[in-house]
Amino acid sequence: MSVGREKPGGEISPPAGRLRHGKADWLTGARITAVLGLFYRPEGRAGEPEAVEFVLDGGQSVLLTCASDHTLSITSGAWPGLPDWCVPAGQWQFEQLSRLPPPPYGGAWTVTGTQERRDGHGEVREAVIRCENGDFTVVGGDTVAIRFLPR
Repeated sequence: MSVGREKPGGEISPPAGRLRHGKADWLTGARITAVLGLFYRPEGRAGEPEAVEFVLDGGQSVLLTCASDHTLSITSGAWPGLPDWCVPAGQWQFEQLSRLPPPPYGGAWTVTGTQERRDGHGEVREAVIRCENGDFTVVGGDTVAIRFLPR
């Protein structure tokens, strides 16, 4: 599954795999093995992540990033590498998100569907990734907020 990658100048590259059409099926069937926060750390640990990366079984990933207008950008991730916009790279790092549970028995969450909630301009403000064991909700703002609601 691939949703396109941001290139210098704000362009998005064409997706290399399955297209993301903004429908509820763009991630259905994928297995999420890890959910990591991407933090800017020039002065140590503090605050919320600037992005959240969902690592998929097989090594691909999906990156949800907050934009300056508080919307979410959803692109293919570069796991285990950092996105190109993490400059200087030495001040960025992935970290486990302590508020999220570990993957269920079997080592992964299986996605049963997704939902994107949009603003009046059609921009994604919130993404819900529904899994067999619960739902991940990612909300754009000054930073990215993520929560997991078990079923």
